[in-house]
Amino acid sequence: MTQAGQQSKSAPLRLHIGGHEKREGWTIMDTLPGPQVDILGNCRDLSQFADGSVAEIYASHVYEHLSYMNELVPALEEAFRVLKSGGLLRLGVPDLEVLCRLFLKPGQTPENRGHLMRIMLGGQIDEFDYHKSAFWFDAVRDVLTQIGFKGVQRVASFGLFKDTTEQMFDGQRISLNVSAYKA
Repeated sequence: MTQAGQQSKSAPLRLHIGGHEKREGWTIMDTLPGPQVDILGNCRDLSQFADGSVAEIYASHVYEHLSYMNELVPALEEAFRVLKSGGLLRLGVPDLEVLCRLFLKPGQTPENRGHLMRIMLGGQIDEFDYHKSAFWFDAVRDVLTQIGFKGVQRVASFGLFKDTTEQMFDGQRISLNVSAYKA
């Protein structure tokens, strides 16, 4: 496992928070150790990274695990702090609007509704797999803009990793994928 300060001085740090797929040029940080994890830590505390030291942050289905009352905004502020000027934040979270429409769709089976509920609330298979925040684009855009991010936009796909940001249910993407820049 490498430390944040041991990154190559020539390559920009591209941080994949909560990642499970090794990819050239990306450093994986996760709360749980594993063979793919480079740095132990979580998105709420990026103190091991200096201000403006990260070129890009990718977080697929991480931020919904934070309390909207007192953890979410400080974590997004931490991402803003460590990003370089012009740095890119890519985040994917469950899209509450899409999930609600799918849940209420006439003829939806009880099994499908149960699966959709788990997407909304988390799989609850360990102490970290609970969802404490819900997201829709306008709310995400407003929070990111208040923090100081620019160019906040919804994107269909990041095309970077085979993860939950690409997940489909009943022909619809269930992930709200958003990119934003630090000006």
